[in-house]
Amino acid sequence: MTLPLYLTDPGALATAVVGSRVDLTGPEARHAVTVRRTAVGDQVLVADGAGVLVTGAVLDASPQTLTVVVESIDLMPEPSPRLVLVQALAKNDRDDQAIEAATELGVDEVIPWQADRSIVQWRGERGEKARRKWDQVLLAATKQSRRSRRPLLGEAVTTTQLAGCISGAAAAYLLLEHASEPLAGLTLPSAGEVFVIVGPEGGVTPAEVERLCSAGARPVRLGSTVLRSSSAGPAALAVLNAAGPWR
Repeated sequence: MTLPLYLTDPGALATAVVGSRVDLTGPEARHAVTVRRTAVGDQVLVADGAGVLVTGAVLDASPQTLTVVVESIDLMPEPSPRLVLVQALAKNDRDDQAIEAATELGVDEVIPWQADRSIVQWRGERGEKARRKWDQVLLAATKQSRRSRRPLLGEAVTTTQLAGCISGAAAAYLLLEHASEPLAGLTLPSAGEVFVIVGPEGGVTPAEVERLCSAGARPVRLGSTVLRSSSAGPAALAVLNAAGPWR
């Protein structure tokens, strides 16, 4: 069985060496001890979310502090290319489902998109609450999938802002059910940022398609069926992972 993974702050493992100690405190320690029942002597993984992963044995276990003795250290280099999922805001937690699965499939960054047909609106305190929820989903999925590098969460963007984001990308794939070109079989870039853009339940408007394609987006389809907004992004990431030896 895969060892449980716990996350500490970025940079917290910068000075870790074999034989040194790593302390987890706060909610992560409480979760490890009271929920996961982690005990002295257990083997665990600790990551900083930025590519450093240590394996070690628990020396002390309390709800206040979980102390781990480092036995090995692994470093994950910066991903190249970077996979970026642009997920339109959706109702019924479908966007949460999308970014959770995307994290399990190795996405490097998630950008919320306030599309024209997005029923959900991120405004004021409600928007901040929704953003915090996305962050927690990414955090939980990072631990579940045993990733040492967690996805970044970008700021919510409008279509105009999104066009600016993709203008300098290595590739930007706009998922459209009526696109003539399939995503599978495309020659993918070996470096830079690769964007996967998923619209809301009501679809991407013609004006949005024109704006994004003018900025460099490439309309593609995944197959003959229509996928929900919760499954389209993860399906596209799976296709990209299978097609590229760089993942």
